[in-house]
Parts: sequence; structure tokens; C-alpha cells
Amino acid sequence: MARTRLSMRKIKEALRLKAAGLSCRAIARSCLIGKETVREYLGRAAEAGLTWPLPEGLSEEELESRLFPLGPDTSRKEAAAEPDWALIHSELRKKGVTRELLWEEYRLGVPRGYSYSQYCERYRRWTKILNPVLRMPHKAGEKMFVDYAGVTVPYTNRETGDAREAQVFVATLGASSSTFAEAQASQELLNWIGGHVRALEHFGGRPAAVVPDNLKSGVTSACFYEPVINPTYQSLAEYYDMAVLPTRILAPKHKAKVETGVRVVELLLARLRNRQFFSLQEINDALRPLMEELDLRVMEHLGKSRRQLFEELDRPALRPLPAVPFEMAEWVWARVNVDYHVGYAKHYYSVPYRYLHKRVEIRATAQTVEVFYQRERIASHVRDDRPYRFTTLPEHRPDAHRAVLEWNPERVISWAERTGPLVAEMVRRIIESRPHPEQGYRASLGLMRLGTRYGNERLEAACERALTFGLVSYRGVRNILEAGMDRLKNETSVVGPEKPHANLRGPRYYS
Repeated sequence: MARTRLSMRKIKEALRLKAAGLSCRAIARSCLIGKETVREYLGRAAEAGLTWPLPEGLSEEELESRLFPLGPDTSRKEAAAEPDWALIHSELRKKGVTRELLWEEYRLGVPRGYSYSQYCERYRRWTKILNPVLRMPHKAGEKMFVDYAGVTVPYTNRETGDAREAQVFVATLGASSSTFAEAQASQELLNWIGGHVRALEHFGGRPAAVVPDNLKSGVTSACFYEPVINPTYQSLAEYYDMAVLPTRILAPKHKAKVETGVRVVELLLARLRNRQFFSLQEINDALRPLMEELDLRVMEHLGKSRRQLFEELDRPALRPLPAVPFEMAEWVWARVNVDYHVGYAKHYYSVPYRYLHKRVEIRATAQTVEVFYQRERIASHVRDDRPYRFTTLPEHRPDAHRAVLEWNPERVISWAERTGPLVAEMVRRIIESRPHPEQGYRASLGLMRLGTRYGNERLEAACERALTFGLVSYRGVRNILEAGMDRLKNETSVVGPEKPHANLRGPRYYS
């Protein structure tokens, strides 16, 4: 392999020290290079007519060209010997094609070309420029990167003795690299959303965007151009007025900030590998001082800690948080049943009956259950976790159902009073004579409908006669009307609040 040239800085330093009168050995010790190397470069400078100080305005490129001139023959040789690296790169993608094979073909055309090692080295240098790493300048308060660490923390449930693995949620701000981490039971939606809320509370503000990986709890359908965000995750983003910018699949460079944060957190977790934990709270209590130490540690390349950078950059740029933290909501699909109810967590909630058989979306929080049809809210209920019970709003029922369910003895008797007091008395006695009041509603309605056919006056007289003889039934009043007995003058009336006994013969029996 060809020897690597010295940097222009060292060459200039060697020329300066030579002008100061130092020997080649002293210059070699000062520049940490070989004595023969010093002689070679000083000889090249002498051949090029260069002495210290160098001519004003001489650039490093011009200095290099004067120190390493190429003759016409050499230039043509190198130009002819330089392979077509783009073609070679394309050929290497073909099955069975190796670098050695391509080098052999290259040497057939250029016998005095590069050696195999130099050929491979130059190809390696050429490939480095294919996918250069873009170092993203992160604006203060702009993005929060989130991910889960690859390392889990084992803990044991005290009650059951079950061994479990805690997942570690990590959030990192782009500008300051300030990092938040917490142990969670799993990567499920509830923990994913909770981690975001607690991270924002930790930072004391909200950025303009959040950059997650393509975890199913956050991204339902991964696509770089039009990703489908989980509805609950989208609700969180809308609540905090943040954009969700998922990374490209299998592209960790797109979230290098949190990848670095994850690696740092994993190094901290290694300190806890020999400790035994019995709950998530214990893990987080042990992790908290380590994160505080990380936050205060001075970063060598910047000369400042994450805490200092956060106070200088991110904190002033972060927007204030809402007064109330985001409330976790679960979204599920359901179909409206024939009884105009939808089920969630084994409880049933009503929707307007006109949405019968429609496919609706349920949004459930710790306090409320809301039902949406085509993104429009059609029902809202206070959450009730009692299983197999019903929560029903009267306005969701059809008019016919509502009328039936709104019946009660007082209301039916009140309707009857519009016809006449004796009709109301008959209705009251019919209802009281049944084991359950609802059993008397139908007979009472039938009794009042007789007024439509025979007139309210005849119905009032028929009820009076029926009450006189103890006939407390719809059928008895109907028979009186059909026989025209309501027109006969009652000799004795026993209408009153007291019901006549069925065995009483009455005064007519003794007349």
C-alpha cells in the first residue's frame, strides 16, 4: 500500500523549523515523523524552489502541486490506469463477480496499473463518497426523538414471583441532547403514550415535532411518504400541537440523536445489571440519579453539559404545556347492535337508533366513552366499568320505545283523568289489582281507547256502573258499553276511594 502523504500543516511546520536552523533529527522529533521523511520533503521543497516563509497567497492545493509535480508521461499513465469505479461498483452487484476477478480484468488492459491491494484501497475510498452522512443541524425546541432501548431490565413480581423484563423508553431533544428515560412494563400503546406525556412534563415544554420509530403503537402503517399514525398517537400530537414525523424504515441515521441517547442510557443500565428489582418503581428510582448524572456531565467535544445546553437552547424555544396533561384514550371499532348499543370493555352504551348496524369508532378515556361515525361524535357517556350493564340515554331511543319506557302508574292515571275522574279511578284500581304495575298498562290504554269509540261521557258512565258492581277490568267496562247498560240509571253508587268487596251483594239484593 502506498505511503500516506503528510498533511500540509506538518510540511509547513517542517519548513519553518528548517528555516529556524534545526536539524532533520530535531525536526523529526518535533513533528513526530521519521528523519528520512523530513529529508524527502525538504528535498522536494528545494527542488520546487520553496523556502520559508512561503509566498503570500500560496494555497495548500498549489503547495501540494509544486511539491508533487507529475510529468507528462506519469500523468497519462495514471489517467489511463484509473479504473471506472462506477462500473466496477455496478459489476460487483452481479452474482459471482468479485473484486479479484475485476482486478485481473483491469490488469489485462493496464499491465502496469495498480496492485491488488492498492486497487481495493482506492475502491474503498471511492465508495465512501456514495452515501455521505448528512449532519443535521437541529434547531432549538424543534424536535423530540423517541425510541425504546434495546436493553431490558429484569425484575420480579413480589406477589406472584414471575420474572419480567422492563422496557426502557428514551426521549432526546435535538439541539441540547437532553435525555429522558423511564422503565415501562411493555411497549404497548398505554405505555407509549404515557412515556411521551411524562417526557414532555420532564422537559417542561413541547417541541414542534416528535420523531418516532415505526413502532406499531405509534405508526399503524409504515410508509415514508404517507405513514398512517395510530389514532390515539395522533390525538396526543393534536393535543400538544406537534407534528409526527416517523423515520424511514431501517434507517437509524434519521434519528441519530435518540440512537445516541439510547446507547448512553444502555451504558447507564449496565451499572444496574447486578441489582435485583421487584417493581418498575424500584427500577425508575435507581435510574433517576443516573440520568441526573448524565445530564450534568460535561461533553468533551462541546465543553458543556446537556443541562447547560438545554437551559441555553431548548428551554427558551419550547412552547408551554397545556394546563392539563393529555388523557390517554383508546380507539376501537364496533358495530351498532339491534338494540342501538355498542359494547366496550363488557359494558354497553347507547347511540341514536338511526345508526343501527353502522360501523362506528369508540374513543374511551378513564372518564368518558365517546362514539364517532364518520369522524362525527354521535354519543358521549360517563364511563361505567360494571360488566354486562347498559348505559342508555332516552333521546337515543325511537319515539315508540321512549313512550313505552316512560310509562309509570302516575303518568297513566294522569292521562286517564283527561277523560274523567271515574275513568281515572278505574285505571288506578286496574293497576293496583295486578302483581306488577306494567301488567295493567295495556288494559288501561285499552280502556281509554273505548272513549274514542263510544265517547268520553258514555265511558265515564260505564266506569261508574262497573265500579258500582265491582267490575274492575277492561273487559267488564267494554261489555257494559256494548250492552248499552251505561245508559241505565244506577240505583246505588258505591264509587269511592274504597274498592267494594267481591262478595258484597249490595242494597239491590235486599230490595
